[in-house]
Amino acid sequence: MMKNLFPLIVRSLVSTSCILSLGIPSLVLGEDALLEATRSEFQKIPIWVMGFSPVQQEGQIQEQIHTQVQSILKEDLTRSQVFAVADLPSTEGTFSQNKCVSLSPEHETHFQKVTVSTWGRLGIGGTSNGVEGLIFDACAFDPGHQDVLTGKRYFSLKTNDALIRLMAHRWADELVYRYTGEQGIARTKIAFVGEKENGRELFVMDYDGYDPQQVTADGYLNLMPTWSPDRKSLIYTAYRDRKQQIMRRELATGREEVLVSPASLNITATFSPNGQSITYAAAQEGNSDIYQVALDSRSPQQLTSHHSADLSPSWSPDGRQLAFTSDRGGRPQIYIMDADGSNVSRLTYDGDYNAAPAWSPKGDWIVYVCRIPGEGFKLCRISPDGKERSQITTGNSIDDSPSWAPNGRHLVYSSIRRGESQIYIITSEGAGMEKISSVGAHLSSPSWSPFQP
Repeated sequence: MMKNLFPLIVRSLVSTSCILSLGIPSLVLGEDALLEATRSEFQKIPIWVMGFSPVQQEGQIQEQIHTQVQSILKEDLTRSQVFAVADLPSTEGTFSQNKCVSLSPEHETHFQKVTVSTWGRLGIGGTSNGVEGLIFDACAFDPGHQDVLTGKRYFSLKTNDALIRLMAHRWADELVYRYTGEQGIARTKIAFVGEKENGRELFVMDYDGYDPQQVTADGYLNLMPTWSPDRKSLIYTAYRDRKQQIMRRELATGREEVLVSPASLNITATFSPNGQSITYAAAQEGNSDIYQVALDSRSPQQLTSHHSADLSPSWSPDGRQLAFTSDRGGRPQIYIMDADGSNVSRLTYDGDYNAAPAWSPKGDWIVYVCRIPGEGFKLCRISPDGKERSQITTGNSIDDSPSWAPNGRHLVYSSIRRGESQIYIITSEGAGMEKISSVGAHLSSPSWSPFQP
């Protein structure tokens, strides 16, 4: 029965200088704002992204860069699902040396329309100890707490587009954290598979699709990447000499090692939440089962043993359970079992094809690929107790390989539309769909990174 699972499986088939926070005091916001943002269903916080001005004199940074930073910040805050960016005019805030200062009376009418305002400045300047480099100052003002006027300074000895974008992302994440108590996703990464000549290689890009970087370059098939919990490495399936092996690659050094020796099938590997083991589907002959390997001993432990195919294990965030795909009921469906392979129970019953489960970081949902009559392959989600279920994606497409953002609010997935497979993101409720990939026509198997350590 493994042949019923293969079509979906096959389709699935930076160096920067240090940035420091300096000078300007840390952001502090009122407790009522934090409580508002942590409710399960809350109205988005209106924010005015005012504009960015030069640090010292004109000409050090091209004028369009200031507009670009403002645009990046607006996009980050909108994607966060925490803020609603207000449609207000672009205007510059004011600074006094290294301090944010009160805004002019002309801004008062706009303050009444938003909960928080933010502005900044960008350019080449010197620090208090005389070191010159790229300076990114950002301020925030909450008119509901008139004594709160604060911000951050980010500094780098180098100047390039990637660093400027990173500084904007950091400020967006700072605002998200201060109003919700949760980390923002603007500095996360997405790994994916892309076609390169006759092979399939691994790539990593920013969460918004910027700056895709090729990770592997051996001309073979490298598929199904998954991040380590510490974000330092990827594990993936590598095809060599008609065999499949599971590899780990350190991103900083490029060092690779074989974690699971070649076999006829070694796929859908994933780290346990504590990072001490990996779980995967394997078979020497016939149907696949779920295995676990401790990284210190490298001794495999078989978790399932069934005459049908078991694939795509996904850990619950507490490490107590695993969701997986099995066709033991005649058609591919989602099952749940304890971490040691016991207490197997079927989760999905609607539809004749449900596969590729991914457990949310908060543990409240399991997203998966569902086949909808008249629509084809889409993304659905179900609660771990099976009581709630909903369809996430719709439309004329083939949607596959869902992966959660570490905040549990967003998903990344691949989608075939008009003959091309590209990478998209969407909220877990099905809103804000956005194509983020920009290179190649055959991109697949996206995997969203954990938060920055």
